[in-house]
Amino acid sequence: MEKKTKELEDLSQDELKELASQLSFPKGEKGLNIATLMNQTNIGMTMSTIKELTLQDNEVLLELGHANCSHLKNIMEQADNISYFGLEISPLMQQEAQRINENFVSKKQAFFSLYDGHNIHVENDSFDKIMTVNTLYFWKEPTELLNELYRVLKVGGKCCIGFAQAEFMKELPFVPFGFELYDDEKIKKLVSTTPFELADLSKRTETVQSKIGKTMQRNYTVLTLKKPISI
Repeated sequence: MEKKTKELEDLSQDELKELASQLSFPKGEKGLNIATLMNQTNIGMTMSTIKELTLQDNEVLLELGHANCSHLKNIMEQADNISYFGLEISPLMQQEAQRINENFVSKKQAFFSLYDGHNIHVENDSFDKIMTVNTLYFWKEPTELLNELYRVLKVGGKCCIGFAQAEFMKELPFVPFGFELYDDEKIKKLVSTTPFELADLSKRTETVQSKIGKTMQRNYTVLTLKKPISI
């Protein structure tokens, strides 16, 4: 194990760039391995985000950037008759999520589609809840995407965003290659550019094994946004 960790720490700049690229857009055999690793290292954040959703019976949930979606069974356990819609930019992850969750797909409880990372091609007020975990760093036009999420969320609905704090992310050597980092103040400023109402910032800490093989304390936040009911 120590030898493996040392090799990961000694990745070249090109290898770090490749790792960063795979984290944002998994592809090929490496992408499948990265997806498995992401599920393992992110499950704590994912479960915290699911909990903040407070899913209720018969609700319709949208998730952005679900990767292989091995956590879908955890979502379905939260309430009865949940309908799940997943959007991915990676065709590999869409296919892998469908394979892993074939049971839910065949019963038409889960649907997995591709999108361009900007536009969500569904009608206004389509979803009761929205979630996304560790995708915020890769949003090219964050205000525009948040506005899209606001549009497709039902009035009174909730959107939960899980992200690792900038202070933690800065310790990871692949982060300079395409990651936009956020702390609580920066995310508040971003939300203020949208119609969303900031409902909660829940701060958490967990012990994780990072993508470079180190055991680290990860500080993260689950941001809860609401689409307010007009008076």
